[in-house]
Amino acid sequence: MKKSCSIVSKKSKYNIVVSGAAETKICCQNIEELSREVGAEIAKSGHTLITGATSGVPYYCALGCKEAGGFNVGFSPAESELAHIKSYCLPVDPFDVMIYTGADYTGRDVLMTKSAEAVIIICGRMGTLHEFTTAVETKKPIGILERTGGVADEIRNLMKRVYSREEEKVIFETDPKILVEKIIKTIEDNKKKNIKHLKREKELRQ
Repeated sequence: MKKSCSIVSKKSKYNIVVSGAAETKICCQNIEELSREVGAEIAKSGHTLITGATSGVPYYCALGCKEAGGFNVGFSPAESELAHIKSYCLPVDPFDVMIYTGADYTGRDVLMTKSAEAVIIICGRMGTLHEFTTAVETKKPIGILERTGGVADEIRNLMKRVYSREEEKVIFETDPKILVEKIIKTIEDNKKKNIKHLKREKELRQ
């Protein structure tokens, strides 16, 4: 006998990854303010912020989330707190929960990105580009905060030159609040589509 899946339609918290440059020299001048605002908006919306537990953009986002009363999770490339601090020289203070992946940066990127309902890109370097492409390949909704420098300002042109079947899932915006709102709406729309699909399948089985 085939086991049926339960359909949950109640509003739930979403996990939203923010990916960005750990080194902010390539970013816009007000990168700290913008990053904090994104973290704060995720907190105010009642959802969970996920970052790579690094310095720069992820750190500023975590601070903004914490200051707004939100909950945030850090995915560390290290295998322990000691290695996180001593070997990788990364912060621990703003994170409510730390997951020590032991997967170094590339493995951490994949685990972190796949754990979320959506990904937001702010500025960024090659690691951020890796997280962006992982989000594309795993069909995650993606928000790009443009005019922040680095990768974030290159993705629009990159997608024009390189075909992507997930292009319609990428949201470009310059306002942190509006970007977070659009990402949450996209997640909600996807959830509704999934529930509708599951209900249809259940009806066909009956």
